[in-house]
Amino acid sequence: MEQENLVVQMKGISKVYPNGIAANRDVNFTLRRGEIHAIMGENGAGKSTLMKILFGLEQPTSGEILVNGEPVVINSPNKAISLGIGMVHQHFMLVPSLTVAENIVLGMAPTKSRVFVDYKKAVEIAEENATRFNLRIDPNAKVVDIPVGMKQKVEILKALVRGAKILILDEPTAVLTTQETSELFKELISLKEQGFTIVFISHKLKEIKQITDRLTIMRNGKSMGVYETASISEEEISRLMVGRDVVLEVIKDKAQPSETVLKVRDLEYTDRWNKKMLDKVSFSVRKGEILGIAGVEGNGQRELVEMLFNLNVPDAGTVYANGKSLIGMPQNIIRDQGVSLVPEDRMTYGIADIASIEENVISDRFGEKRFNRGPLFNMREIHQESETLIVDYRILAKSRKQQVKMLSGGNIQKVVVARELSSQPTLLIADQPTRGIDVGATEFIRNQIVELSRNGSGVLLVSADLNEVIELSDSLIVMYGGKIVAYFEDTDQLDDITMGEYMLGLKHQTEEEIAKVCYE
Repeated sequence: MEQENLVVQMKGISKVYPNGIAANRDVNFTLRRGEIHAIMGENGAGKSTLMKILFGLEQPTSGEILVNGEPVVINSPNKAISLGIGMVHQHFMLVPSLTVAENIVLGMAPTKSRVFVDYKKAVEIAEENATRFNLRIDPNAKVVDIPVGMKQKVEILKALVRGAKILILDEPTAVLTTQETSELFKELISLKEQGFTIVFISHKLKEIKQITDRLTIMRNGKSMGVYETASISEEEISRLMVGRDVVLEVIKDKAQPSETVLKVRDLEYTDRWNKKMLDKVSFSVRKGEILGIAGVEGNGQRELVEMLFNLNVPDAGTVYANGKSLIGMPQNIIRDQGVSLVPEDRMTYGIADIASIEENVISDRFGEKRFNRGPLFNMREIHQESETLIVDYRILAKSRKQQVKMLSGGNIQKVVVARELSSQPTLLIADQPTRGIDVGATEFIRNQIVELSRNGSGVLLVSADLNEVIELSDSLIVMYGGKIVAYFEDTDQLDDITMGEYMLGLKHQTEEEIAKVCYE
């Protein structure tokens, strides 16, 4: 009977890349019809590769796959979709300029006279499926204008409209508020009750315990076993994933803030779609403290960070670090002011992926005298510096010469953190510093950020992870609609329900309360 209930069987799956790296090693993985099944593991554990194989984005070196008991070869996403397998990626694959309905039917849009898109029919398809699957959307809204929670639903509907019976969700709650996560979970349970099978990839242990029926834990490319979720603790999950006990809460001393290191006043910015992303944003960061910025993605956080590190230029307003203006300044001058950035997109802005670990960790300091011997580099000093950082920041690599792109996501993030924190900045801007990385790397990076602040640096932390931003921050501001809508001088008594109300625009503090974040 158990065998009949299995919709997916992956048997003896191995994946060895041409460079010899084994991402999966003889992995067995099964899915039951009508279950929510978590797949967990550190970055580099092989879980993403396993799911890419199931969706046809990667081909296994050996092993076989059965769908509904029949052996299959899934050589492309189109083949996976034809077998009823859909995947919702962590970074949404939507076209911002199109409407919700147009995105849902993209590639299969109904037409009039075989030429023109039948928009009315597209809306009907979107509305019918939204009702059927209990996923509330506005079919006529442009994707650029809708909140991130609705974008998540549009992605799920896209897969369901194409006939998916098995849904792979990659970090589905990474950018959602508590309220949005709760709503998504109700919708996923409704799908489960209708017979759909859901694979839930997440690093959030509490959510895994709350929503899933079973979980598969992976480490070093191997399965560490399959467990009934109700019968295993969060601590045991962490231990199986990492191979040791992990401290799940941030432990830090009371902040002792001193002088202002960052002063932002009346920043304004309107994007290319004529949407006001920053609306007179003002705040200050002091040395010795972590000021957090919380908010649903798309409410101005990304644009704010861009203005602070000259990745974009504001329409109005001022930014001063250590008394010097940063607006329009070259990034080497900004770094000379003691400012470091851990960027949200580590692959685009954080590293040169074809360069070595060594080249990446010294890329901000190769001009220093200690690394130069006349016209030549002092390679002994460079080697020593990179070796020290690899050890100090626990970067798991074959050698300092290894290409960064060959590392796991968590270790790539450690390379970025090693470079940015080891320069001993007076101001660190940490934008989503632990997004998409495992619990072990997350624990380490959070501790490094706390240590930096307690040694006297100012830290501006931007994070969509509510637990992270509340636990790490000493003080906290909330952004909504391009504005600061709340400021909390002390995060000790904050909870995610209260935060969610401000993040969704349901609450708004007075101007006097918000102005307290502008230390003079």
